Amino acid sequence: MKLRPIYGHDALLLRLGGALASSRFPQAALLVGPPGAGKQRVALWVAQGLLCESGPGEPCGECSACTKVLGLGHPDLHWFVPIPRPKSGDADKQIEQAKELLGEVWAERREQPLYNPTDRMASHSLASVRLLQRLVALTPFQGSRKVVIIGDAERLIVQEASQEAANALLKILEEPPADTVVLLTVADPQALLPTIRSRLVPIRVGRVGDEQVKAFIENEVQETLDAAEVKQRVVTADGCIGRALRPEGDDEETLRATRLLDAFASGPTEWAEAALAQASWGARGNFSGVLDIMAVRLRDELAEPSTSPERIKTCLKALKRVQETRMEAQGNANPQLALAVLASDLESLL
Repeated sequence: MKLRPIYGHDALLLRLGGALASSRFPQAALLVGPPGAGKQRVALWVAQGLLCESGPGEPCGECSACTKVLGLGHPDLHWFVPIPRPKSGDADKQIEQAKELLGEVWAERREQPLYNPTDRMASHSLASVRLLQRLVALTPFQGSRKVVIIGDAERLIVQEASQEAANALLKILEEPPADTVVLLTVADPQALLPTIRSRLVPIRVGRVGDEQVKAFIENEVQETLDAAEVKQRVVTADGCIGRALRPEGDDEETLRATRLLDAFASGPTEWAEAALAQASWGARGNFSGVLDIMAVRLRDELAEPSTSPERIKTCLKALKRVQETRMEAQGNANPQLALAVLASDLESLL
């Protein structure tokens, strides 16, 4: 099966296409945006434009190279996603295992392009980055360049209690081969080493409108959904199409956000325990995702016809505090402390 079309992001694709056509696209870029916004799909569009036989620019979508990218079968496209850590004790065998695991993910996504998020315990281990080093050293197989995509790049720091993998990637970014373009995607850029961020040109991939989300669900989701279910998924997505693919309540971040809101309304003992539990969630990007879901929950309540005027006022205040904490989470704020302060503020409102 082929990758689904991109919905929304028209202005972004226009700018990227112009940069590609004028040879101004950076050799190493960082696509930043909320979870489910379509960062990896946009990165694949860029790869298609770089590998297109018509030359760098907006992909024609019809040539052999474009068709192969859409089918995830182009030999010069290398898409790295978080995978379980290889178990072998031998470094070379670890690299081979990483290659096999990535191959399995590619095969699954060829069969089902509307894929689910990777497992929370998966990461970009040192074995994956060593495989990446081997691949970038090769001569392009079909065209004049290679494209490497590293999805969910914040997972580089969740491994072996060290930064070996991140440091190995840094070496590639410091001296990338002239025939290689590297694209990283991340929800929380602060989760990356500053030395890595400094070598990447940021590209913002924002949310899309509700109409684009609705059109995607109606045209691409192979499920029978009634009007109410479609509306609910649009609301839950909050401009991030990836979130519309998962049924309500089926997502780990959704469950955590619901539990947090319940804890905030239950008193200091409950919310203090919830704040302490934040430490086990890993990268701040996960925390940001939970805050996004909390904001959606509050917007849902605001949209309910039965919500009283007084409750609307408190929900608006709560939503403002969640959004402020969301902005703090993009910086160097400690997630535990930020959550405790948010909980204390929301206790009287919820």
